[in-house]
Amino acid sequence: MHRSALLRCLLTISLMNQVSGLETLTCKYGDTIEIPCNKGQLDETDVKFVKWKYDKDGNILVKQMNQNATISADVNYKNRVSIKKDFSLVITQVTMADQRTFTCMAVGKEDLLEYSIQLTIYKAPSQPKITNLTTAMVVGKPTMLAQCRTEGASPAANITWFKNKTPLMTDGAAIKINTNLDVDKETRLSTTTSTLEYTAVKGDIDAKFTCQVQHIWSANMDSSPLVFSVNYPTEKVTLQVVSQGPFKEGDNVILKCTADGNPPPSSFNFYIDGEENTVDSNTYTLTNVTREDTGDYKCSLVDNEDIAASVPITVEYLDVVLGTTSKIVKKLGESLEVTVDVKASGAAQTSWKKDNVKLNSLPKFDKLTYSDSGMYECVVSMAGLKETRTFELVVEGPPAITNLIKEHGDSMAKVLKCVAEGSPKPTVQWSVNGTSDESAYEHGKVTYSITIIPKDNLNVSCTASNFLGFDIKSINVSAHQKDEYSDQTALAVGIVVGLTLAVLAIGLAYWLYMKKFRQGSWKIGEKEDGSAEESKKLEENQSQKADV
Repeated sequence: MHRSALLRCLLTISLMNQVSGLETLTCKYGDTIEIPCNKGQLDETDVKFVKWKYDKDGNILVKQMNQNATISADVNYKNRVSIKKDFSLVITQVTMADQRTFTCMAVGKEDLLEYSIQLTIYKAPSQPKITNLTTAMVVGKPTMLAQCRTEGASPAANITWFKNKTPLMTDGAAIKINTNLDVDKETRLSTTTSTLEYTAVKGDIDAKFTCQVQHIWSANMDSSPLVFSVNYPTEKVTLQVVSQGPFKEGDNVILKCTADGNPPPSSFNFYIDGEENTVDSNTYTLTNVTREDTGDYKCSLVDNEDIAASVPITVEYLDVVLGTTSKIVKKLGESLEVTVDVKASGAAQTSWKKDNVKLNSLPKFDKLTYSDSGMYECVVSMAGLKETRTFELVVEGPPAITNLIKEHGDSMAKVLKCVAEGSPKPTVQWSVNGTSDESAYEHGKVTYSITIIPKDNLNVSCTASNFLGFDIKSINVSAHQKDEYSDQTALAVGIVVGLTLAVLAIGLAYWLYMKKFRQGSWKIGEKEDGSAEESKKLEENQSQKADV
């Protein structure tokens, strides 16, 4: 005998049956139960005979004083019962068939007593089992989601459905719950089955459904959460441009059509140049687009063209035409007009450079100079597009010698410099031999130099030439350094002579003044002889100064 199971039955709360007035004893299915006779208060010394029976006529066993118990041949109990010293009846492995009335008849020395007990058997239900599970719900359409089942219970178990931990109740519309109760004829145990029919809404996406088994003799038991796909028809489509813009001619552009239905459509209609194209995908690729592909594009459901969406696409373009050839040759002093024709899908920015140096504006040439020659670059940009155009300007002219000078070199050497302008670069031919050198050719100008040591006075000529013509100039070169500066010496002598004559003129004017002053003094009065002599000396001194 399992003592723990026996104790559970003995400690079970006994309740008085309000109908029959019998004492009720409750025990767990499969356990061993001990049913007391008269609550175990019989004195065995006063009892001669005890008999246990069930219901009205079902004999179980008989126990007489000082004798072993005699067990009846009843197939229900012959191998499961025994009697204790205090006349309590022990039944092992109780089943639902044992849920009946048991009576203890005790014959004492003086009277006959009967004690009846109603035995109640309970059994906890099994874990909830989900069957007939669907995979998807359709919005607005009643759907049988699942069936929840629990078995082997006594009394029968209850089943409650939950959505997101909130109990669901039958409302006759969106929620319908059908519950069936079956009792096994042999075991007399109950099976409860509950079916949930539910009408979904879009808000039920990711909702968790569970069923819970509830029983008086066990804790509540929950099934694993059930999550269903929520299907609903498409109400709106969206057309997206997947490729990253801006787009230029030659690019590929990917369009993507999406729908808000579940499951999403597997194919769509794309409208290209007004022509319907049905594809088994939600994307469509425009290849090698041109400016003619600029416009609105549309997609729709295959089975409902009214559910559609559109998107504009702009193919950017930039055409630049330079009104000049790649190389322009012009004559010195001529004019040149530079034009740029820009055709673009948007506002374009234009900038100019000459020999990689930025210019402030479009170059304009009213009268060409040699410095205008160079490589010009025009850059036009817009919306990620850039076009570059270049041309080379060459300003040509015959040579012109602008300066021919001579300088003193080391010792007796003379350095002659010939400055020439022209394009192409002029070459120079000297009429004498010497050590030649030249400067850099910039802006149509170059300086040629030659170092010579003349032995005689020379007339040296410089001839500058290119294929357009020539120019020649000459210069006199003396053999000695002093002759070189004869003109300067003559100038210096002339200046000295001029200054001398100026001093003499001033002295003469002073002498005349003094002479006039002396004559006036004589007319006023007589003078002493000494004074006359002093005046004479003074006069002589003035005459000497004048002579000087």
